[in-house]
Amino acid sequence: MMAFADIKEALTPKPSAQLYDVPLLYCMLMLIGVGFVMVTSASIPTAERLFDNSYHITIRHSMFLAMAFILFWIAASVPMDWWKRSNPYLLLLGMVLLIAVLIIGREVNGAKRWIPIGPVGFQVAEAAKLYFFSYIAGYLVRKREEVQENIKGFAKPIAVFAVYALLILLQPDLGTVVVMFVTTVGLLFLAGAKLWQFFVLILTGVGLVVLLIIVEPYRMARVVGFLDPWEDPFGKGYQLVQSLMAYSQGGWFGQGLGNSVQKLQYLPEAHNDFIFAVIGEELGLMGVASILCVLAVFVFRALLIGQQALKCGKEYEGYFAFAIGIWFAFQTMVNVGASAGLLPTKGLTLPFISYGGSSLLIMTIATGILLRIDFETKMATKQATSRGGKR
Repeated sequence: MMAFADIKEALTPKPSAQLYDVPLLYCMLMLIGVGFVMVTSASIPTAERLFDNSYHITIRHSMFLAMAFILFWIAASVPMDWWKRSNPYLLLLGMVLLIAVLIIGREVNGAKRWIPIGPVGFQVAEAAKLYFFSYIAGYLVRKREEVQENIKGFAKPIAVFAVYALLILLQPDLGTVVVMFVTTVGLLFLAGAKLWQFFVLILTGVGLVVLLIIVEPYRMARVVGFLDPWEDPFGKGYQLVQSLMAYSQGGWFGQGLGNSVQKLQYLPEAHNDFIFAVIGEELGLMGVASILCVLAVFVFRALLIGQQALKCGKEYEGYFAFAIGIWFAFQTMVNVGASAGLLPTKGLTLPFISYGGSSLLIMTIATGILLRIDFETKMATKQATSRGGKR
């Protein structure tokens, strides 16, 4: 019995052993490492064709990674009080950026989502997401009783969301709006909003999404292609058919790193939206399952950090951590579901893995914020324990 107790004590993490979440950090580093390898593997044919340089996209991805680590360090160093105080200004900044992109933004494939900054483009909706989640977390702290007791407190954040959603839909970018909506609904539910308000909001949101799909021919084509891709395998269903073929060729252990056939000009966006299909083909079911497990651990740690912050009385930090966890979980589900034919194509990146500089930068900032929340929570707990011991 003593031996078992010693083993259990050794395996139980000590609250004061580390003042930051090591598993979360390891998960981020593993996902970034896998992303770098797979972006390199999946992008070589496209880079050779478009830029006459097999490693052009890899070099750009490396530049974004360097910037991401700098921003990660800054985000982990900034006190959460700064985010709390800056809520209104960040919300306004997000709105200004969303308006600016419609005026001076660069158009790619019929969408104005990027503001050109030198040789690169910044997707402002990614930053707007983070600013909006910070605002919602702050609002729930200030007005939690109002949210729980009457419709007015519930309606205010929804009105702000509606403004953001309208500006993002003008780009157009329905995928980001859906992610923001799901995260907002999740936070309102966690804050104790009444169930009837919760269900009315969900039904309204689903109805509006269906309407937006019906009124836009290209969105309707995506849904039709998703429902039966084999009906038009060289038209509406082409991308999904090629993705499913990549998965089917992967088997248990894959064709081997670098041996994907579908990335050879068959699968569009192989290094971006559909990189998980290339992973399935090259690394097989075991590789896919391993990456999903790491992502699941990341989301679990984010939610755990939020729970610990709430227990410590840090409500803003707790809700912000919950928002980041829900955001990452839902975006992963949509990306993987789209490439596997379980959901219509939405053009959302796979966290830390897909090529996409804006997404990578904002998600590393979000991870830095999670580590900062965990650090401040543990410091507050440690100080409270120390004061209690002195008494």
